[in-house]
Amino acid sequence: MTKRFTALRCAEVDQTYGDFRARREATVWQRLNRILRVLLVIAIWLVIMSLFVPPAKKLKQSRAEIDALQTQVNEQKTLLARQTREVNLLKTDPTYLEIIARDRLDLMKEGETIFRLEPGEGAKNKRENSARR
Repeated sequence: MTKRFTALRCAEVDQTYGDFRARREATVWQRLNRILRVLLVIAIWLVIMSLFVPPAKKLKQSRAEIDALQTQVNEQKTLLARQTREVNLLKTDPTYLEIIARDRLDLMKEGETIFRLEPGEGAKNKRENSARR
């Protein structure tokens, strides 16, 4: 009975060892499959990001450029309105024309006193820039 018991015990141990080995090999493959799935998900995510990130950056740059151009358009519209008003006044208002002519030619009427206020540095630079345009 001891031989038979020992033989059964050895067979049982061999069977459990075989099951353990099969489970261990299965878990290795399962782990590799999990790792492969994770890597596949990461690869798909990277492909999606590489497809969407460059156009998003380009869209952001385009919007910034549009905002800058819109600001420039608004400044030009303001300048155009100011100059159109000045041309209109020069054509229609003789008093304004007389004032501008005397100011630019440094002339004055009899009995008139002129007080000149010199603009600050910022205003001088702004005037020079607008005169260059």
